[in-house]
Amino acid sequence: MEDMQYVILKKERFNDFISRLSKMQKLIAPVSKGYNNFAFEEVSSGSDIALKYIPTVLPLKKFFMPQRETLLEFKMAKGADAEAVVELEPMTIFGAHTCDLAGIQCLNMVFSERPKDYNYLTRKNRITLIGLECNEYCDEYASCHLVNASFPGGGYDLFFTDLGDYFIVHVKTQIGDEIVDVTGFFEKADVSHMNDLERLRDHKRKVFSNEVPIESKKLPELFDKSFRARVWKDLDERCLACGNCTNVCPSCYCFDIRDELDLSLKNGVRFRIWDSCQLEPFARVAGGINFRKERSARQRHRYYRKFRYSVDRFSRFFCTGCGRCTRTCMAGISLKETLNELIKESEDRVWKKWL
Repeated sequence: MEDMQYVILKKERFNDFISRLSKMQKLIAPVSKGYNNFAFEEVSSGSDIALKYIPTVLPLKKFFMPQRETLLEFKMAKGADAEAVVELEPMTIFGAHTCDLAGIQCLNMVFSERPKDYNYLTRKNRITLIGLECNEYCDEYASCHLVNASFPGGGYDLFFTDLGDYFIVHVKTQIGDEIVDVTGFFEKADVSHMNDLERLRDHKRKVFSNEVPIESKKLPELFDKSFRARVWKDLDERCLACGNCTNVCPSCYCFDIRDELDLSLKNGVRFRIWDSCQLEPFARVAGGINFRKERSARQRHRYYRKFRYSVDRFSRFFCTGCGRCTRTCMAGISLKETLNELIKESEDRVWKKWL
């Protein structure tokens, strides 16, 4: 199979394709939960799927890195007897936008570093990913183009682009190739289909532009100059330290590990749950010392983890531009507004230097 193989799926065969796909293994897709509210849930019919949707409240990471995950089961009756656990269920996820695909790519990089997280990697290898292109901006909170996530950048088995009467589909992996063969609803793409795709991408290049007035490649430099910026003090006064922003972020991966005993105090489980660098106890160490006690320091740390530290370590932004943090912030903190303030303050410093 060539890397750039394309096929098409006519719209009238879409429901048949989804029905067939759902019978192969558990199928997850975006569904509407009310006005501008969407969630990834199990589906069995194409009519259940929201083909146009703004990012779901929780990202795809909930399937790759569950909110609560058992790691170990142990018994204390006769010494210590422990057995490692890997919780997984093979599934196919349809309709992942490029921002969510980018988030999974970030997690893949993190959990593939030594020491490797075999729970995550084992589960990842049982999940088939089918992407769905955004032909236009989700809403005013999106900043995907700024962080190079508005166009498909890999990380999927199949990738669907809606071109009116049909979808053009990029077959990226052997698993994707097998889905095309087994379902039997696809046709080979020809030159006219490829031209339609290129016209759409040309249109997107005009519509999708930097959402803040800075080139992407200059963002790390901006943060090099912004460690003591005034905006962090402003966020200190506004932030509620609820952790919403990190819970809904596609690339946040911090977790806590806890042990839980049953009533007999002889059997128990070790599990991990999502944690947040925005919560006050997160950076508390022995002796009660907290090296990020102020909310300003915790907010600053979150932004640097997205736009600076990850560039040094992984050569990519860990913000995927989905806009979830802004949508869910109870204090109305906007990622794009924060970046604009950092840019403005940086420009002010330059002008003062020349005066």
